[in-house]
Amino acid sequence: MTKYVLDTSLYIRAFRDRAGADALARWYEAFTPFIHLSSVVLHELLAGATSPAKARQVARSIAEPFERTNRLITPSHTAWAVAGETLAGMAREEGLELRRTPKSFVHDVVLAASCRESGVTLVTGNARDFRRIERWVELEWLEAWPW
Repeated sequence: MTKYVLDTSLYIRAFRDRAGADALARWYEAFTPFIHLSSVVLHELLAGATSPAKARQVARSIAEPFERTNRLITPSHTAWAVAGETLAGMAREEGLELRRTPKSFVHDVVLAASCRESGVTLVTGNARDFRRIERWVELEWLEAWPW
């Protein structure tokens, strides 16, 4: 069975919006044993927590279940190197200005390299960035929520 990692945008949508929360709950209900958490996603969620209480909520409701079941995807040295090479190639060939590139895009490149290396399918609400990234990093991804 396919393993999945959910992109940060899907968790944020679930925090902010009832429809997003319902969609995430349906996904979890159908695919829980096959969902993994990326350390990159956790990093973004914790960095964006607006209070210590929100950070505890992220840790308790998102991170801890994955930590307990050892369903974590963490970028290796190789994934970081692939991400660096990808960003350098984009700068050379597409004119990507690294100084002006949002951190979230850099994180997406690391996430893509890590998912590819781990053989997991990324589920995202950010198709535009991943269409661009997949020209450089061959990975399996799909738009949320396809069914």
